[in-house]
Amino acid sequence: MNQYMALTSNDSATPALFIDTTVPLEILLDAASYRLQAVTQVMENLALRSEISSDAVVLSDFALLCSIPLRDGCDLLDVVARRMDMPRI
Repeated sequence: MNQYMALTSNDSATPALFIDTTVPLEILLDAASYRLQAVTQVMENLALRSEISSDAVVLSDFALLCSIPLRDGCDLLDVVARRMDMPRI
């Protein structure tokens, strides 16, 4: 595994954001957890609202907003799994 792995959420042919795959596992897990918990909190808050706009553009933007940290969290968990020699899910 290379020391730096590009995040798959990079929206460019030349990536600008990377994961340092050599940092301690607890730091990688903490970073993944932070991103997943942030999206979970937003989704839970949205679910508790009585009025939700169904405008297609708004929903598309919201989905993109949530997908970026989710993808980053999955990338971080992938590095942890590789470091622990666990099969990927």
